[in-house]
Amino acid sequence: MRGPFGPVMGKYPSSDGGSKGNNDIIKHNRKCKDLVFLVIFIAFWVAMIVNSSIGFNQGNPLRLNYGLDYKGNLCGEKHGDFDLRELELRYWLNPNQVYQTGLKDSKFQLSNARSICLMDCPVPSEDSLDWVCDYPEGDINLSLEHWKDRNYDYFADLTPQLRNTSLKLQGPCYPVIFPSVNVYWTCQFIARASNVSLTHWEEMGGVKVIEDIAIDKSIHRSINSPSSVLKRYVADVGKAWPVLLVCGGFLPLFLSIIWLLMIRHFVAGMPWITLILFNILIISVTMFYYLKAGWIGNDAVSPIIGEHDSYYHVSAREVNHLHAAAVLMTVLMIIAFLCSIAIARRILMATSVLKASNDCCKAQGVAAKVIGEVQALIIFPVIPYTILVIFFMFWLSAGLHIFSSGSVVQNNCGANCCAYDLKSKKLSCNSCCGYNIHYTSHIAASILFHLFGGYWATQFIIACSSTVIAGSVASYYWARGAEIQILPVFSSMKRLVQYSLGSIALGSLIVSFFESIRCILEAICRKMKQISSYGHGHGGSWAGKTMMYCARCIGWIIRCVNRNAYIMIAITGKGFFKSSEIATELIMSNIVRIGKVNVIGDVILFIGKLCVSLSSALFAFLMLDTHKYKSAHNKISSPLFPVLVCWGFGYIVASLFFGVVEMSIDTIILSFCKDSDEHQGNAQYAPPLLIQTLNDQNEMQTLTQHSEE
Repeated sequence: MRGPFGPVMGKYPSSDGGSKGNNDIIKHNRKCKDLVFLVIFIAFWVAMIVNSSIGFNQGNPLRLNYGLDYKGNLCGEKHGDFDLRELELRYWLNPNQVYQTGLKDSKFQLSNARSICLMDCPVPSEDSLDWVCDYPEGDINLSLEHWKDRNYDYFADLTPQLRNTSLKLQGPCYPVIFPSVNVYWTCQFIARASNVSLTHWEEMGGVKVIEDIAIDKSIHRSINSPSSVLKRYVADVGKAWPVLLVCGGFLPLFLSIIWLLMIRHFVAGMPWITLILFNILIISVTMFYYLKAGWIGNDAVSPIIGEHDSYYHVSAREVNHLHAAAVLMTVLMIIAFLCSIAIARRILMATSVLKASNDCCKAQGVAAKVIGEVQALIIFPVIPYTILVIFFMFWLSAGLHIFSSGSVVQNNCGANCCAYDLKSKKLSCNSCCGYNIHYTSHIAASILFHLFGGYWATQFIIACSSTVIAGSVASYYWARGAEIQILPVFSSMKRLVQYSLGSIALGSLIVSFFESIRCILEAICRKMKQISSYGHGHGGSWAGKTMMYCARCIGWIIRCVNRNAYIMIAITGKGFFKSSEIATELIMSNIVRIGKVNVIGDVILFIGKLCVSLSSALFAFLMLDTHKYKSAHNKISSPLFPVLVCWGFGYIVASLFFGVVEMSIDTIILSFCKDSDEHQGNAQYAPPLLIQTLNDQNEMQTLTQHSEE
């Protein structure tokens, strides 16, 4: 058995039954532990700042939505050859080039087809032939504003030579023969030529324009490529930042405080309230997924921006992803409902034996007692919450810039085509290679580094909050239940900063590392599933699943060990591994006692966190369903990513505040176990209600007699 903790954690009773000293609670000669990992954490954050500064310098979030014209200018941006702030839509001038990119054996890519930036997608005229001309340059004495006012048409002002090159689809003007529609800031051709426009074009002597479905499919494939969809998802998060702030920040803060106040005053009814509210919320969120997927009502996500002919129906990967999310939510809803029934039965069993002094019912009394004694701690999570809000604002902004960083380079296509250059005043047939944003391998590494750093920092902040709470509640226990004021909270914060930040950095690093490994294993598992689906056997799939489940089990064990290790760090001041060893020994030797209090309490607290996070997701759906996020440049491609981010942020905020209750109960129980272990099974510092719950009646009587003496 380990040496006594009395001088370390509390104060011995004096001979007269009182206690010696008033300021020696949890005080001993502490030293900085795991200092190396604190240095690693600081160095990591220096690297995070450098990585983010590179992203801010090289990135441009506009690239996530808008395309490049044939000059390499970014549509919607003012920095370039022209001020394109109002010209956000990418339009391909030559329909024959677009058709060529849609052929199966063609080496001519869509990025090399001649494109410019416009305000609106051109539509063929009903009684004449409209034109879209290149940016006004050279001898075209027309400002960009006048060019826009004339619907990009200055064909009537061209010389006979330029009209002749235009009729050969060599510019500078091109006919509007195919209708186009704005699909995610790209003008997608509809393979249905206007008969009127085509007739006028042929009468003027224009070259043959090919009418084929390939002109539609080529642009459609580009818009729905995995990289384009991922860019739009990331851009959605940036556009919906007010939703993230309200639904991922302020709303969970308000709901968490309300929930803690309710559990403080209505502890007996909170399990039922939490269960009912949880089921209502998960059903509501699932129904919203059905609405946005188009399976209920007429409010499905549309890839088309602005008004359009109802004849046009454009499919998008975003809708397919919402279909998958709706199915997944349905499965989760069914599982949640079945689990709720099991929990409800467990609560009813506890209630039915209330008069028989069932341990589970007494556990609820312990929880109520702890919550009542830690009133000063309910306000404390506002401090780590504020730090998290500031951190996430920086982290998301840096992430958007890192994800969009890269360099605009001209393609090496080797293709030749002729187009009139207004600036050089000649027909150029040497090369028609377009531009693309070049992403190097180090950008992928920067993104992964940024994601890992964000997760590590989040775990670090939550761990610091948990340790401060544990230190404050331990002060309450080892002071024989004295009321917690503000001072012990600040004393616990001081001890954390002075001695334990290295241990917290180590614990949060371990969690982050194993979670990263789990994500990698899940990716490998998905890859193995794909291999097995191609008929290469089922061994790879089973191996992947086994690895994934093993990683999940290890991650769950690590999180449990870490939480109890933080408690022992706060109490003893030991290093992370030593504290983990002490906590594990206490848990293993008192597993029955701990199970009496923790089982139902932890489940209800977890469901409470889900209630807060589901409320964040539900309100995010409601905010994203407004006109602001359905039209113009603020339109989001799908509510999927913003809702998931709000869901995650809501859970993190709820974890901060609910950690007051979780860490209070766990700290009290571990302190009781150690107290009992040090005093031959008779806890000397425990409140009577805690002894009544965790010990038999004989121990209660022994403590009562000792107190009376």
